[in-house]
Amino acid sequence: MSAGAPSPGPLHGIRIVELAGLGPSQHGAMLLADLGADIIRVDRPVASPDRDHARRELLNRGRRSIALNLKDPDDLAVARRLIDRADVVIDPYRPGVAERLGLDPSGALERNPRLVFARMTGWGQDGPLARKAGHDITYLAAAGLLEAIGPADRPPPVPLNVVGDFGAGGMLLAFGIVTALLERERSGRGQVLDVAMVDGVASLLSGILNHVALGEWRYARGANFLQSAPWYRAYETADGRYVTVGTLEEKFYAGLLERLGLDVAQWPQWDESRWPALASRLEEIFRTRTAAEWDAAMADADICFAVAVPLDEAPAQPHLAARGAFVEREGVVQPAPVPRFERTPGAIRLPPPWPGEHAEEILAELDG
Repeated sequence: MSAGAPSPGPLHGIRIVELAGLGPSQHGAMLLADLGADIIRVDRPVASPDRDHARRELLNRGRRSIALNLKDPDDLAVARRLIDRADVVIDPYRPGVAERLGLDPSGALERNPRLVFARMTGWGQDGPLARKAGHDITYLAAAGLLEAIGPADRPPPVPLNVVGDFGAGGMLLAFGIVTALLERERSGRGQVLDVAMVDGVASLLSGILNHVALGEWRYARGANFLQSAPWYRAYETADGRYVTVGTLEEKFYAGLLERLGLDVAQWPQWDESRWPALASRLEEIFRTRTAAEWDAAMADADICFAVAVPLDEAPAQPHLAARGAFVEREGVVQPAPVPRFERTPGAIRLPPPWPGEHAEEILAELDG
């Protein structure tokens, strides 16, 4: 490896064909590309691609692109040749679409028995809703997560689209693919993965269901400590910003009250009858200083405290800046590759491609 060249990454040598999709499939492919996988993205043909826009599609970073019309027999033949030489194919379509296009997993595995055919959908490959349209919010709603968050007297808040699309979708897709590749090393055989966001949301609820099993959780929205405890929430500061406290453990709770000049004996942590009064008192206290002043005051306190940082300021947050959690490439601020490997770190190896950018070199490799 030449001086200054990025590490090949832990997935170096793995070839993935990504049938172009949005959101979760893009994110899963981005994670794998960052860790060294050679990913060819099969985009739809565009007469005049907006190259500047494409270069800013950070979810497509690290891949090469070929534009194919999968309804055209010649282009379909190219896609099949790519899949026949791949370790993994990512299918982002609704159930049955790949089959109608002639890219069914059974045929692909017959030709390439070591192939991992990863199918990324919202509802999964079977069940009453399998072919129904959906988005992040609908999967959260159906799995029971949406109704469990927020105060009881207002509609449930929408946690952006990071839970379903990215946590329960893209990350689950990447995890499933790597696990299937690991199993293939033992069996020598590929397989089909059914990666459903609604399943991923259910899995993300494991911690809450653990509380349910232990008798520590009420099903009523807003009635639980993660929602209503005054020591696990955000508070407005004098300058209109917010600080957060998450003092779940007794020692952290005691440390918070001591730092704020309150007597822990007067405010028993688990006396829910006292929570509204304590919340009002904490609101008063936190409004007496700015967020920066509170950050300085709590700097040496081991009490689970953090300022709520606006998204545009997050790259400059001192801890994240020190770790390089965000990077800038070609004017686009984006997350750095994760997780971090000691010997074979990930890297952003290629900028996001425009549709068909690498067609010539990809076709030359097929014919070589």
